[in-house]
Amino acid sequence: MKKIDQLVLRNFVGPFLLTFFITLFIFVMQFLWKYIDDLVGKGLEWHIVLELISYASASFVPLALPLAVLLSSIMTYGNLGEHYELVAMKAAGMSLYRFLLPLIFVAFLISGTAFYFANTILPKANLKFGALLSTVRNQKPALNIKEGIFYTDIEGFSIRVNDKEEDNRTIHDVLIYDHSDGKNDNVLSAKTGEMFTQDNNRYLVLRLYDGHRYSEGQQGMGGKELFEHYSTSFKVFEKWFDLSDLQFQKQDESSWSNHYQMLNITQLQSAIDTLENSKNKRLDDYRVNLSQFLKVRNPYLDTIEAVAVTDSLKDVWEAELIKFAVKDRELKAYDKALGEARNMKSFSGVATRDLEYRLKNIRKHQVEWHRKFALSFACLVMFMIGAPLGAIIRKGGLGLPLLLSIVLFVVFHVTSMTGEKMAEKGVLEPFVGIWLPNFILTPLGLFLLIKARDDSPLFTMDWYFGFIRRFKERNAAHAKPSA
Repeated sequence: MKKIDQLVLRNFVGPFLLTFFITLFIFVMQFLWKYIDDLVGKGLEWHIVLELISYASASFVPLALPLAVLLSSIMTYGNLGEHYELVAMKAAGMSLYRFLLPLIFVAFLISGTAFYFANTILPKANLKFGALLSTVRNQKPALNIKEGIFYTDIEGFSIRVNDKEEDNRTIHDVLIYDHSDGKNDNVLSAKTGEMFTQDNNRYLVLRLYDGHRYSEGQQGMGGKELFEHYSTSFKVFEKWFDLSDLQFQKQDESSWSNHYQMLNITQLQSAIDTLENSKNKRLDDYRVNLSQFLKVRNPYLDTIEAVAVTDSLKDVWEAELIKFAVKDRELKAYDKALGEARNMKSFSGVATRDLEYRLKNIRKHQVEWHRKFALSFACLVMFMIGAPLGAIIRKGGLGLPLLLSIVLFVVFHVTSMTGEKMAEKGVLEPFVGIWLPNFILTPLGLFLLIKARDDSPLFTMDWYFGFIRRFKERNAAHAKPSA
């Protein structure tokens, strides 16, 4: 490796690692802000929270890498330009592409690593994250009996402790309602007591002193307003509560294994083929069933029977009776046709919603399939933009490079989210929706490469002022009347 390559790589590695971890930290803070309500008050141990954050961080790596490549590329070549090292290289006869060469290999390496991560590691991390997050969300709040407030998180009981001492063990004025049998006719009260746990927090024990127990029996025979009432006094009484429902128990990961975010490229393609076949089969079934409603039926399936009347009344009633019979058949035919139309409408609505759901599910799988490639390619696009941009602006540090990086990344992220939403709704094809930011930013990268190769003063204000001055002078010369 030549010294020029070592110089460029040394200038790149530090900003890249710093930017990557800062970006990852920002995304993690966003995650904590989003799920803070699911984490607080659950009594989760620190390693459970750390495990959840580590799995969540994996999903942010494909987003953090393009931004890290963009900012570190701008800073690397901006520093080289600011210290006139790029000028020295060009004076030595080196082209722009020569001192871009070492980072081109690095960009391809990062892009390949990003694809491997998205296809191999990320699905496993998403699987564990989904199962763990579901467990945390379903976790009941930790045991926290507060003074003067009824605690109801232990199923079947309501516990009120009026006062707790500083040792968090001695309690006073205790009241317990036992409605585990669906009723509220069993009450415990005590002046003082002790509260502690046993068997590694498996049971909560309330050891009560100087108290009473009240309970009611069944209603009297024959529906009479007679009730049995029991009252018991005690000096010492222990009440044990099972806290197994409050213990942290991880859910089975198998229920999440078929989710599209937990699949790699091969599994996604297989799932898409299966969903397409299932959708086509269901569509054929709907066509067959719908065709039954479209058959033309004869409304007059029954012949109009002759009405038996006497000869003296035949001439008077025959025509009216036949008209009545025909009208009755018409009304029945109308009701039957209306009922079939309503059935067809209902069937069509169910079929449409089912097919829309299937198509949306297929599009989500296709979006995830394309995302693994698009985010990896985005690393190359960001390098294609960042490297020439740094060579043009010739500014290092975290000032102008950071500002430009944020603007470009916002454009990338907004177009990425917009394209993804439009692809999932069927407005755009999944390929177009996911690759939309790359389609927009790639021409910009090529444009900047050309400008950097030609040493264009694209970000020099003097050049714009000079252009405006020349434009005004040209207009003034044309406006001057000839002698």
